[in-house]
Amino acid sequence: MKTMMLGVALAACLPCLAQPALAQTGPVQPDAAPRATTADQGRFRIGLTAGTLGIGPEIGYRANRTIGVRANATFLSFDHSVKSNNVRYDGHANLKSGGVMLDLYPFGGGFFLSAGARINGNDGRLRATPQSTTTIGTTAFTPAQIGTISGRAEVKDVAPQLTLGYGGGLHHGLSFHFEAGALFQGAVRVRDFRSNGTLANDPRFLVELENERQSTQRKVDDYKVYPIAQIGLKYRF
Repeated sequence: MKTMMLGVALAACLPCLAQPALAQTGPVQPDAAPRATTADQGRFRIGLTAGTLGIGPEIGYRANRTIGVRANATFLSFDHSVKSNNVRYDGHANLKSGGVMLDLYPFGGGFFLSAGARINGNDGRLRATPQSTTTIGTTAFTPAQIGTISGRAEVKDVAPQLTLGYGGGLHHGLSFHFEAGALFQGAVRVRDFRSNGTLANDPRFLVELENERQSTQRKVDDYKVYPIAQIGLKYRF
């Protein structure tokens, strides 16, 4: 009799004991979707850069939080005058270059240090038309004898560059970019001085014209480092 009553009591308790187990074995709710890490966000970017190198397109790829690469092409034209002895030369510069840079982000954010190289297509033209008797080299000549002096200026084909700046984080969308540094282009080379005056083919005048070219070369020898200051607007995706 006692055994029968114990069996009945256990049978009555079984539904209560089963309820927590059933609750635990019910449908499992899916875990929340994992959040994308910053390393997976905005690795590619495309945009526009403008500054002392010129204006042009730029593309970039950030491999991780600390390393990225960029490439751009820039174009710019401007006028600049140079005075050598008593001769004032009106210059016109055409800047055309393309560069590839390796960016290091030491803090994993937007601040970066960059090193790279640029292929230069930069060149310039010089012209001077004296309006009075002017010393060319070491000898004075009249305007008719001199006519117009013309020459060209150029720099080496490949130049290294170093910059630092801020390029924004890894988030998607628009961001601003700034960098400053130096392009180590070497000395500007002044070449091909010519004249169209009455003494254009006179040997003595040609010697003095070469002396004038060398004097002008010394004036521009200090321009071995070209400053870089660029701003940009980029879209990261």
